[in-house]
Amino acid sequence: MKDTITFADFIKLDMQVGEVLEAIKVEDSNKLLKLTVNMGKATGIRTILTGMQKWYTPEDFIHKKFIFLVNLEPKKMAGSESQGMLMAADTNGEPKLIEAPTNLPIGSTIR
Repeated sequence: MKDTITFADFIKLDMQVGEVLEAIKVEDSNKLLKLTVNMGKATGIRTILTGMQKWYTPEDFIHKKFIFLVNLEPKKMAGSESQGMLMAADTNGEPKLIEAPTNLPIGSTIR
C-alpha cells in the first residue's frame, strides 16, 4: 500500500469520464499512444499520452469511454504534451483498461 493521503489531498484530484475520439501511435516511440479525448463542455478536448503501446492498439481506445485524471500538470513527451492521465488497473506490471459504463455522460466527475 502507498502512503496514506488526507481527504484534502484526495479532493484535489479531478477525475472525469472522457470518450476517445482518436488514437494513434506516436512517431519515433515504441511505447506511447496519443489519445484525443472529448472530456465534455467544461474541460473540452484533451490530448493524453499513454505508455500502453506494448499492450494495446489504437483501435482498443477509439469511441470508448474511460476515466481520466484531468488536473495533472501537463508533461512533454516525444514532441507532444500530455494534458492528463488515463486511469488503468495494474496486474503484475501490465496495464488493464477500465472502460467507463456507456451510460455515463462525458465529463461526469468521478468521486
